Amino acid sequence: MVLPSPLTPEQVYHRCPVDQLDFDTTDSLEDLDLPCGQERVLRALEFGAGMRADGFNLFVLGPSGTGKHELVERFLANYAEQQPVPSDWCHVHNFEFADRPRSMRLAAGEGRQFKKDMNDLSGELRTAIPATFESEEYQARLQELQEEMTKRQHQSLFDIQEEANANNIAMITTPAGFTFAPKRNGEVIDPEEYKNFSDEEKALVESKIEELQKQLQQTIQQFPRLRKEVRERVHGLNEEMVQLTLGGPIGELREKWRHQPAIVDFLDAIREDVVEHAEAFQDNENGPPTGLLGRYKVNLLVDNADTTGAPVIYEDLPNHQHLAGQIEHRTRQGTLYTDFTLIKGGSVHRANGGYLIVDARRILSQPMAWESLKRILFSGEIRIESLERLYGLASTISLQPEPIPVSVKVVLLGDRMLYYLLSHYDPDFLDLFKVEADFEDDLDRDGDSYGLYARMIATMARQLKCRPLDREAVARLIEQASRLAADQRKLTAHDRVLKDIVSEADHWATQADSTTIEMVHIQRAIDEREFRASRVRERSREQIARGVVMIATEGEMVGQVNGLSVLKLGASMFGQPTRITATARPGRGQVVDIEREAKLGGPIHSKAVMILSRFLASQYAGDGELSLSASLAFEQSYGGVEGDSASVAETCVLLSAISRLPLRQAFAVTGSMNQHGEIQAVGGVNEKIEGFFDVCREAGKVHGQGVILPASNVEHLMLNAAVRQAISDGDFSIYPVSHINQAIELLTGKKAGQPGENGEFPEASFNRAVAERLFRFAEVSKKQDDGEGSSDRNGDTGHD
Repeated sequence: MVLPSPLTPEQVYHRCPVDQLDFDTTDSLEDLDLPCGQERVLRALEFGAGMRADGFNLFVLGPSGTGKHELVERFLANYAEQQPVPSDWCHVHNFEFADRPRSMRLAAGEGRQFKKDMNDLSGELRTAIPATFESEEYQARLQELQEEMTKRQHQSLFDIQEEANANNIAMITTPAGFTFAPKRNGEVIDPEEYKNFSDEEKALVESKIEELQKQLQQTIQQFPRLRKEVRERVHGLNEEMVQLTLGGPIGELREKWRHQPAIVDFLDAIREDVVEHAEAFQDNENGPPTGLLGRYKVNLLVDNADTTGAPVIYEDLPNHQHLAGQIEHRTRQGTLYTDFTLIKGGSVHRANGGYLIVDARRILSQPMAWESLKRILFSGEIRIESLERLYGLASTISLQPEPIPVSVKVVLLGDRMLYYLLSHYDPDFLDLFKVEADFEDDLDRDGDSYGLYARMIATMARQLKCRPLDREAVARLIEQASRLAADQRKLTAHDRVLKDIVSEADHWATQADSTTIEMVHIQRAIDEREFRASRVRERSREQIARGVVMIATEGEMVGQVNGLSVLKLGASMFGQPTRITATARPGRGQVVDIEREAKLGGPIHSKAVMILSRFLASQYAGDGELSLSASLAFEQSYGGVEGDSASVAETCVLLSAISRLPLRQAFAVTGSMNQHGEIQAVGGVNEKIEGFFDVCREAGKVHGQGVILPASNVEHLMLNAAVRQAISDGDFSIYPVSHINQAIELLTGKKAGQPGENGEFPEASFNRAVAERLFRFAEVSKKQDDGEGSSDRNGDTGHD
């Protein structure tokens, strides 16, 4: 098997060709309206924004830092400009059912005018109606009615009195009312004199008095009806006067709003209500009650007078009240009260007819907000209710506003895992969010992309109000974008980190009194960011340099190799070498994963160890059984091990323990292996290589050390300048391997050896040493088994 050549500095870092950037500074580049490389997302957004059928709401999924919110808001703002402006919505008093305010839809801008008209009408009613009732005409006609009633009452009593006088009977007024008594010569007869009347005279007088009393009673009984009649006539007078007063302003409003039947009906209801409560307007010394006039006003819930196109609303705190609106309360003399003017709309109201952008994780973290949004989308209407009433937690009387029909396109922003979890666990999710807009993590890096990426950087700098970048600075930022993507053929789509680098570079340009951002400023921003996050990494390196954590970078050892791992803490990630050791002795084909036994190994790592053991069996045991009892351990590792990137190192160190052939400690190894010994790509190769390089540098002079990694990882390398310089000087090497035998030859300096036609490995090869040692293990195991069998037979004989 041919050993691979070490990689050159050009192979471990893909530079951006400055000659392909045809500009001096980014000031000469045009803005990029939409980001490059996101065609899939843009097509999904365009389809979802224009699709009118129910349920075609959007879920924009992708990792944080890709600028999902900015892109979606910018795209929808441009798209919504061409859409019609939606209607205004308002609530008005319901004169039939006061606890059920009516909703009204008006054309955009009419809501504000309608509210103003009703405020003006209320102000006019406050002064005009009382003035009408204080007018001389009204007072005269009212007095006339009252005098007429008094006159009719007096006339009725006068007629009875006249009849009594004609029959010599007097009608006397007493504190208890009216009474009758006989009289003679115009004087009331004394009771003693009345006793001298004959029986016939007494009977005649009493009969007449009884008749008069009946007439009086009938007349008095007519007084309430008479007063009612007068009240009705006064009411009619009030109505006539109010009609006369309101005829002008309400008539003008009816004419102005004749194209809105609902408003015309509302104005008619106001006129009837004013007539009904006319006395309240004239009896109150301070004018009509505020609550009475408040019923004639308008609660403008949605005002689109200044809106251009369809609204695009982002709700940053998507709880139930902020989405669906709420009914507020005020305190009056220790008592809570509310009315239709205290109804407040939510973001769904404001986005009605347009687009609502919501962060998925935030809405799911708010109690019942997700259910409220789904209920709105399913029903196609918004009901403003408190959570307490909605879920029966309170029984207080409150308002029940008339629901408002809604047509809104909801755009959820979230990561991929959240999308997949909702798809799996929420049966309503895919019925409501049928459009999936998936962001690209990385963009292709080729000759065509350099110009677009440079325009994206120019746009970014202008948005951040930073200095322009020269083309060397843009080239360095493009190279860093490949580093962030961990791929020479890709550029990261995470613009958040790039924005931070540009902002920090602008700061360093300010410190240097430079008019442009240069490459040195970009490099300093990158170095400073790395330094700020390096405390844990430096403490780890210090432990290795002091020998607290044992890592060998020179010499040879049996059953020991340097593996490479990656630690991620917050936004920072760094590589760290780890000593992997192995032991081997005769046994029954068991490879003990000490990490798994100690419950420090994850399932993927356990799978890798199982693959390793199957590889050993197929490679060296042939048709027989593998006689081996081996153990693997990550020394001084206490935080758990996961992943399969150490399986190549584990295989090499285990084969070293079996063969008793030493491994070169100047090499560190990373890579995954399958059951056929083929080496597969792993992640974090840049950080792993740089981590081992730093350890070697701090241990002394870097000379002869290197890293063995999968050949399929070469195109992922974007190593820092220090490592590239060491490679160029021949002090540090990186070897790409595709099979485990190549790694063995590099680590041992011996030929691995391929099995011949008889299945045996060549003499003096590494694999021959492994096979011979495993053969001796098998013989030892067989002798042990035979010895146990003989002992069993002896025991059996003894029993016989």
